[in-house]
Amino acid sequence: MSVVLSTALLSAPDRAERWHEAVSRTFVPLEVDLLEEKPSPGRIVSHQLGAMQVSRVQAGPQVVTRSKRLMARDENGFLILTLQHRGTAVKEQDGRECLIGPGDFSISDSSRLFRKKVQSEFCFTSFLFPRKDLRVRDEDLRALTATTFSSREASAGLVTTYFARMAREAAKFDDFIGRQVICTGLDLLALLINERRDRFDSQAPEAAAAILVRVRDHILRNLSDPDLSPSTIAAAHFMSVRYLHKLFQMDGTTVGDWIRMQRLERCRRDLLRSPARGIGVATVARRWGFVSPSHFSRAFRAAYGVTPGDWQAHGLSGEYRTAERV
Repeated sequence: MSVVLSTALLSAPDRAERWHEAVSRTFVPLEVDLLEEKPSPGRIVSHQLGAMQVSRVQAGPQVVTRSKRLMARDENGFLILTLQHRGTAVKEQDGRECLIGPGDFSISDSSRLFRKKVQSEFCFTSFLFPRKDLRVRDEDLRALTATTFSSREASAGLVTTYFARMAREAAKFDDFIGRQVICTGLDLLALLINERRDRFDSQAPEAAAAILVRVRDHILRNLSDPDLSPSTIAAAHFMSVRYLHKLFQMDGTTVGDWIRMQRLERCRRDLLRSPARGIGVATVARRWGFVSPSHFSRAFRAAYGVTPGDWQAHGLSGEYRTAERV
């Protein structure tokens, strides 16, 4: 269930106090200094996802500070990952200062002093979670607070994409799935931090899980390439084919099976739309990397119990609704 905190219905003079309460209630106790003479409306929409709170925040110019006085009143240690959508923030912590623009993210640690200043209207999504849940060394985390992570960088871009999607879907996950989603997200973040600090260990379980997410993301972006194979995937990630197979074995499948099922699922969905567009079965198959129409037909029937042509013609009828839920 969403929790919405808004100052839109308040008069401008009352917004400052209410916004201060909303910010401290959502995150950790913070000092808030609004920079407008007549404060703009602010809005926070939050979802609880296991031990992680996901919040989308929109407001006007302000300075937010985590002071020694407020730290003394709060014994819990939290990390805040902030993904910026609009506006540019200046963040300070651990003797560093950085600019966070749209598409960037940064990490703040509530156990130490920090300051954030935004001089224009802004929008960001934050992820608040217990420090203990992120399995990285304290010295490595301290070295990367108030650091700009850009979505244009490989590993940071994957973290950005994953957390952004997690925020969009947060309200739909049940408790069990939510915990798994968080675990994978924090594994990716730990992998990024360890890479930045030259502590990457590909054999560590959390690293393997994060690498598998990254490999799957690469596969999904290249499903249409008929030359996609274990060797090209391994080369793109600077790993051996043997280690690639090991990653998928840990997840109870094989590289080839996972690629095939992802391609078949996209063909299955496209075939439902293709009749109205005059697109044939073979065209849909080629779009998703199947070179041989006969091989595609056999694989489709083995997976869904119906030929591609029959599914295209009758997929939404009662006869094939079971297949639609596969």
